[in-house]
Amino acid sequence: MSVRIAVDAMGGDRGPEEVVAGALEAARDGIEPFVVGPPDLDTHGLERVPATDVVGMDEKPAEAVRGKPDSSLVVACRTVGEGNAQAVVSTGNTGAMLAAGLLNLRRIRGVLRPALAVVIPTRYGPSVLLDSGANADARAEHLLQFGEMGAVFAEEILGLPNPEVRLLSIGEEPEKGNQLTLEAHQLLGSSDLNFAGNTESRHLLARAADVVVADGFTGNVCLKLLEGTIKAVLDALREEIASTPRGKLGGALIRPAARALRARLDPETYGGAYLLGLRGLAVKAHGNSSRRAIANAIRLAARGVEHDVVGRLQARLSDESEETKALAGGARQGGRAGSARAPG
Repeated sequence: MSVRIAVDAMGGDRGPEEVVAGALEAARDGIEPFVVGPPDLDTHGLERVPATDVVGMDEKPAEAVRGKPDSSLVVACRTVGEGNAQAVVSTGNTGAMLAAGLLNLRRIRGVLRPALAVVIPTRYGPSVLLDSGANADARAEHLLQFGEMGAVFAEEILGLPNPEVRLLSIGEEPEKGNQLTLEAHQLLGSSDLNFAGNTESRHLLARAADVVVADGFTGNVCLKLLEGTIKAVLDALREEIASTPRGKLGGALIRPAARALRARLDPETYGGAYLLGLRGLAVKAHGNSSRRAIANAIRLAARGVEHDVVGRLQARLSDESEETKALAGGARQGGRAGSARAPG
């Protein structure tokens, strides 16, 4: 059975034509993407749902979603909420996508905050980082639930049984971190998750854990730093190889290995991040996504539908919401009792 994916054509930095090209590439795999955008957009035969407005990257998310009901992002999310698509993919404003998702898809019962879950292509296999940008501020109980959602994601999408969960902090010792990470560490340690303690950002590319939990501000800063570092190192290596005749000769010998490394570390390999915690499936792709990244984001959305990620999250989190609240209350009481810890 084909999976219908609503693709917002208007959010990307490279223009709607690049989004359409990515949707066409994904359609070759038997997926059924349709494009949401202006009536005059050439979709090269793909189904088009018209949308006459656009949410800009610099707009206030909630105001833009309420004030632009005919924008491509809102219309794309609405098609999922109305049952006309099984997932939505957008390269647009992250905050607006969250606002449109909350309005049109709604949260799973028991979910406190949706979170962006992104796959990190590490040296020893994939690892999921969340929240990677949906919530700039968070409480300890939110981080606990991010761990629960990340564990379901790792099991269903990455095929990792009993995934190991770690908390991103400034040190591996339990007493390291700010008040948020101290309280979150206590909650995660008291849960049924396979929690293995804190990890530092320097371990992320060496696969710090199956699931790494952070607040959205920290996670997003970390993610963009990783993406920039990977690109800078690979570009510098290519330039260095091409700078001398000896380097070019050596480059010819290592080219297959270098291409394999680039393919494994390239963020476009996975294409996007799941916005977990909604009653419908949403995938946020990078604003500067190429057609390859768009195609991979659509494939990622299709896999989420096939594995019923939303249904499995709903089943898991609905049962655990009361436990989360109870653990959170205990952690806050413990935090008030005293933890004036050193930050590093």
